Amino acid sequence: MTDTLWTMALLFGQLSLLAFGGGNTILPEMHRQVVEVHHWMSSAEFSALFALAQAAPGPNMMVVTLVGWHVAGWPGVLVSSLAKFGPSSLLTMLVMHGWERFKDRPWRRKVQAALVPVTAGLVASSAILICQAANGLQPVLWGITAACAVLAWRSSLHPLWLLAGGAVVGCLGVGQV
Repeated sequence: MTDTLWTMALLFGQLSLLAFGGGNTILPEMHRQVVEVHHWMSSAEFSALFALAQAAPGPNMMVVTLVGWHVAGWPGVLVSSLAKFGPSSLLTMLVMHGWERFKDRPWRRKVQAALVPVTAGLVASSAILICQAANGLQPVLWGITAACAVLAWRSSLHPLWLLAGGAVVGCLGVGQV
């Protein structure tokens, strides 16, 4: 158990410092580490924990805490949460002090503009990974995912209605093997 907690601390500490542009940017690497490298859970379990974390109120990276719980119970919750949120919070405090000093410099605006596509790509990669884990090779589920994505993007429909619709579709057994 102690080895697992140390491994979790190291993993989530590293991911904390890589979460550039938001927590969801590290989902592909978190998935790879948790599912493929350490075999702490299946891809479907990871996808379910991510969905639960997104549906629950609170920070969007609650998936880290849920992974910690799944792997090691309460000690896992504590270690994964502190390791994920501690290092990045400290680094952000240090960097923001310097960043504010250069707020009127032209290079700062250029750096910020250059980071937008990087962040967008990382978020898109996370979305693809979660869709693959949740949908597998089932075209019906990919269709439902695409429809929800278009509705979320093009309408003012609240995301909870999309979740409710997904629950109804799931209860009807659509896409189940």
